[in-house]
Amino acid sequence: MIISVVIICKNGSDHIAETLASVQGIGKEILLYDSGSTDNSVEIAKAYGANIAYGAWEGYGRNRYKASQLAKYDWILMIDTDEVLDEDLKEAIFRIDLTQTHLVYNIRYKNFFENKEMKFGEWGNDSHIRMANRKKVQIDQEIVHEKLFLQPGLRIKTLDGYIKHYTANNSIDYARKAIEYASLSADKYLKQGKHASFIKIYFAPLFAFVQNYFLKMGFRDGWKGFVCAGMTAWYTFMKYTKLKELERQSISTELNNKFIELHAKPAIKQYSN
Repeated sequence: MIISVVIICKNGSDHIAETLASVQGIGKEILLYDSGSTDNSVEIAKAYGANIAYGAWEGYGRNRYKASQLAKYDWILMIDTDEVLDEDLKEAIFRIDLTQTHLVYNIRYKNFFENKEMKFGEWGNDSHIRMANRKKVQIDQEIVHEKLFLQPGLRIKTLDGYIKHYTANNSIDYARKAIEYASLSADKYLKQGKHASFIKIYFAPLFAFVQNYFLKMGFRDGWKGFVCAGMTAWYTFMKYTKLKELERQSISTELNNKFIELHAKPAIKQYSN
């Protein structure tokens, strides 16, 4: 099939072999866009016949966009190094008619925490558009939680099968990712002009926990469902706390610049006379 499988990577050796094995035969190209891996991710990718491109880490959206532009073919399947296609999904992709460029393809996810599938809570009932003709879509290039903008007239079709997403290997890995995403989200919100109010800092985390553990029945996933709901609440708190810090830094920098400007003007005037 005339498809490019596009993978963005930075130290993804935990599952990358499974990822690459699951996409064998799907497309004519596997492109790995690496952003400074210090593990053996690149060597594993080469062993599976992937083409390697290198670039600095500029955020998930920006790197995914750059990688898609480097691909040889217009039809793109976008996956990450912790995602594995199951057999039903592979068969569904093989049946796609690539002449129908007005279609984009939504893929359902099975999210795993410590090798347990999380069927409820935030991670249950999850799906993303991950396959499309790049001439018909635009990646928004945000640093985190990027989206696809679709041209008018496109239709979304959900494929059979699933991507198995190995989100976190353990609680420490989960916490590390939560901190990373919280920081990136705060940077994104600051650029968008959003603010961290008292309600968002102190009540948004509580609502996130109640929503995911009770309303979305995360409790049915056992104690790991509790961990996931608690970690989402913690992530939400850190995200808005970090945003508040960035807002204060921005105001402080602006005031300092104004102070320097006001005190520099008389000196410049006196010198010019």
